[in-house]
Amino acid sequence: MFPADASGPDDDLLVARWGSEHPTAPLVVVLHGNGTSEHSMIEISPWLPHGPVAYCAVRAPLRSARGYRWFASSPDGEPDAAELLASSRRLLEWLDGEGDRPVLLLGFRGGVTIAGALILEAPERFSGAALLHGAVSLSPLPADGALRGMPVLLAHADDDPRTPQGLLTASRDWLRRRSGAPVRLVLAPGGQLAGSVVDALGNWMGDRLDFIRAHGESPLPDGPEPAWPGLGRLSPRVGGAPAVTDGLPQLPLDSAPWPGFALGGSPVPAEIGPPGTLSLHSEGGPPEACFLKTEFAHLHPDGSLHLCLPPDLAYDALLKGWAVAHPLAGVRLSAGMVLVPAPRDAAEAQVVETILAASRSYATP
Repeated sequence: MFPADASGPDDDLLVARWGSEHPTAPLVVVLHGNGTSEHSMIEISPWLPHGPVAYCAVRAPLRSARGYRWFASSPDGEPDAAELLASSRRLLEWLDGEGDRPVLLLGFRGGVTIAGALILEAPERFSGAALLHGAVSLSPLPADGALRGMPVLLAHADDDPRTPQGLLTASRDWLRRRSGAPVRLVLAPGGQLAGSVVDALGNWMGDRLDFIRAHGESPLPDGPEPAWPGLGRLSPRVGGAPAVTDGLPQLPLDSAPWPGFALGGSPVPAEIGPPGTLSLHSEGGPPEACFLKTEFAHLHPDGSLHLCLPPDLAYDALLKGWAVAHPLAGVRLSAGMVLVPAPRDAAEAQVVETILAASRSYATP
């Protein structure tokens, strides 16, 4: 335990540790809210995954009237930009001493804001983030697709009494529609850590850690813009990516099939999805190219598709608005699992056919 007065802007960050002591074990960095301390987050440790994983609950460096804070906030809830930047840079410097291993973030309230600053500042250093009842700062507005390949668990409440709803809504909408991240949304009343949120957190984090152990960390976007076979460079989709349902199954909120689009191949009734969903299978392809045994794509009755793509093409489709990451991509499903909206005209049908062909090629041995 640390003495209550042993934290300040010029001191070393104080950290409470538990779990594995192995230097290569995945590390979960736990970030408390403003006005509390690391002890407030340690209370949920019994519900977090056990095994080969290390935990660090970090105390914020700045004193507040009650507890400690990462940054000051304006009356409308916006974080002080200078203090937010300083705290995130201090955390990144501290992480330099934690070795080369997967790092996940777990933030609550103000800890969500500091976690958001970290993943936007240095996305290559993190393997995922659980953001519970707080808002990511969108000032300045991050680039579209900034978090492609970054699995996120997001707990959100429409009646949260602590964080202004405008900030919460803007943060949620950017994460789900423009960040490119696979976002698993958990809706809960109020802003407390309800049992349903803690349960979802434990399951999501356990699945993400299992995925990392089995497949390694999801690759981040790197290299030049890819060329799509038969199409060349992919142009942005008019209107961007569609809005999708909050939960599972993931489906567009507004979609209609284009009559000229055909799935091709030899589709069979799908094992998962709405009634009438048809799936395509391939035997012998790489496991990461399929999301259910040998299934690499399926077509919903509304004309949208779920399919797996190679990471570079998946990232490009996400960036251009032609795909939405599946909430469980890189968690329980292939990191390249995406939802492709139904084509709205003949030109879009050609693009979707190209995306489907790339998925088929990826799954073909």
